[in-house]
Amino acid sequence: MRLATFNILHGRAVTDQQVDLDRLAAAIKFLDADILALQEVDRDQPRSHGADLTAVAAEAMGAVAHRFVAALAGTPGATWMAATEEDVPGTATYGISLLSRYPATNWQVLRLPQIRRRFPMWLPGPRKVIIVREEPRAVVIGNLDTPMGPLVVANTHLSFVPGLHRLQLRRIRRDLAAMPGNLLLMGDLNMVHPRPAQITGYRSLATHPTFPAEEPDRQLDHILLRGELGRVIASSAPLLPVSDHRALVVEVVEDKRG
Repeated sequence: MRLATFNILHGRAVTDQQVDLDRLAAAIKFLDADILALQEVDRDQPRSHGADLTAVAAEAMGAVAHRFVAALAGTPGATWMAATEEDVPGTATYGISLLSRYPATNWQVLRLPQIRRRFPMWLPGPRKVIIVREEPRAVVIGNLDTPMGPLVVANTHLSFVPGLHRLQLRRIRRDLAAMPGNLLLMGDLNMVHPRPAQITGYRSLATHPTFPAEEPDRQLDHILLRGELGRVIASSAPLLPVSDHRALVVEVVEDKRG
């Protein structure tokens, strides 16, 4: 079973700052994932040619089940509002997706705590204060019927705001505790290894720097496991022709030892 998480930067390449749907599809095909978690996914956004990027990825990988969850309606960085479950195709939205080559028995959505007003944030690198309007964050959860048995998979994109991403991850851990069985948590958690594993108590399946893509020096993207799911035989963080992140890929096989 091949697992991958990828922040796709709405399909934009950092080399030419363009969104090319064929280039995005080729990147997804290259990952060859059986279960794929995507972040920064557009649907009906002018900047990505009005495309449904989840559908583009689903076709490229041969997914039989997929779910897009909008975090916001409108245009990121411009005018937007928190998305609701009533947002329909045709509304410009932006969020996360979970795709699978295995059937899904059900889907759930979790909305995470957010700061609902603009606030000042200190950036230590450039040593300046910026005013931030933090985007809403969500989790998409799928119950998948895999060759290794039933598997709960959660995908999210956490805040970059210090402290808030930890609060969000603790909320995820609390809510997922009610779901029995083996569980994967995948996504751009905006915190470095090993912090996510420490907060959740889950096991990290791969440790590779994933950001920034060209010369990564930190791991923001994670695949964490609660329970058992075979044996990891390979992992990588390939550089792809889209995004400012690298994907994180893990391959597991059924452990028949002993």
